[in-house]
Amino acid sequence: MTKENAGGDPIRWGIIGCGAVTEVKSGPAYQKTPGFELTAVMRRNLALAQDYASRHGVEKVVPNAIDLINDNNIDAIYIATPPDSHKKYALLTAKAGKICCIEKPIAPNYQDALAIQAAFEIAKLPLFVAYYRRSLPRFNKVKSLLESGEIGEVRHINWHLSKPANELDLTQADNWRTNKNIALGGYFDDLASHGLDLFSYLLGDYQEAKGIGLNQQGLYSSFDAISACWQHKNGVTGSGSWNFGGYSRQDKVILYGNKGEMCFSIFDEEPILVDNSQGKQSYFIENPENIQLYHVGNMQKQLVNNIPHPSNGTTALHTSWVMDKILK
Repeated sequence: MTKENAGGDPIRWGIIGCGAVTEVKSGPAYQKTPGFELTAVMRRNLALAQDYASRHGVEKVVPNAIDLINDNNIDAIYIATPPDSHKKYALLTAKAGKICCIEKPIAPNYQDALAIQAAFEIAKLPLFVAYYRRSLPRFNKVKSLLESGEIGEVRHINWHLSKPANELDLTQADNWRTNKNIALGGYFDDLASHGLDLFSYLLGDYQEAKGIGLNQQGLYSSFDAISACWQHKNGVTGSGSWNFGGYSRQDKVILYGNKGEMCFSIFDEEPILVDNSQGKQSYFIENPENIQLYHVGNMQKQLVNNIPHPSNGTTALHTSWVMDKILK
């Protein structure tokens, strides 16, 4: 199904895993988007699911994921669980013949991502992945500045992201983001995936990538320090470093062109800075309260008006590929 139901009824969504990411970032965006309805939610802890439904005005709580996927009153599924369960729920959703949006990363590894993408392609069903930066006005401003030649031909991109160990890390509490069986790259899987996906949106597909990953702190089983270099198919080179045991919080991307440079942040709501022969310019574009609002709105545009969404199974599969290349 790629259109509203007969008679103009809304597309009814169900969330698998109504946890923290769905509280403000995503869940309300489905309720604010015309033509969409958040009809049902599911979480392993039934009491927490009922609490979520009560606070957000969701009419239905379903006790398990399979029942939600097979519910005839649900048209589309948003999978917001940790990545190790994405493949299981995605394949069931494809089998049920339903639209799907999956939280990023699409899967813990490239092979699982390939299986998910193939299932929806074979079923001829829309598959979206929550790399929402492709839809945010702030990063589309970066894209338009590049396309208008503000820094000329791009030669290189560099990203450094670091942060100190947090309380969860120091107490060694259970955390899927630092469990190598779910996220080999640790916070890299959860955070760097956003930037690497964005870079392919801004600069085109990757040609090759290599990386080094290690655990410097010994606080958990996954990597906490990763460095990488890569090349885009258009010849732009790139480098990145991600360290999750540093002294300070840093998040800085620099694009180097033959006529200027551009600087911005992936996660921090900082201005876009451009330095070229015209001088220095600064562009500040505020993010929406619900950070996935434009991402969800663009899903509605594809499903109802056939306007292609910038983040789908194919683009997310490519991001999974480059992350696997780096971690290997």
